[in-house]
Amino acid sequence: MTASSSIGTGPGRALIAVYGLFSLAAGARATVQIAGRFQEAPLAYSLSAFAALVYIVLTVALWRGARGLALVALGIELAGVLVIGTASLLDPAAFPDETVWSAYGKGYLFIPLVLPVVGLYWLLRRRR
Repeated sequence: MTASSSIGTGPGRALIAVYGLFSLAAGARATVQIAGRFQEAPLAYSLSAFAALVYIVLTVALWRGARGLALVALGIELAGVLVIGTASLLDPAAFPDETVWSAYGKGYLFIPLVLPVVGLYWLLRRRR
């Protein structure tokens, strides 16, 4: 088994499952928000859709063993959580409704903050 395909084995399977679940949760949330009340918080709802897209890319990249794509997506996810989390705390008026990444993922038990760190650890540890 090659190093790139082994990222989806063992604990990597748990990462695939969690990212798959987050893809569904964030995607469903964004769909409902955008379809029903986009004008109330277009930035927040667009960011929820973007988070869902990142989670879909991560799910597929991990499943297919695409280490490079997974690393890029994990970097985007971590940056998103940190930037949007900070912005949502500094300027709550800009985020009248929650996103997956607002307040560092508080609405999702801070899992969005921890998940990219775990993913990066898994991919980089397996590379050695």
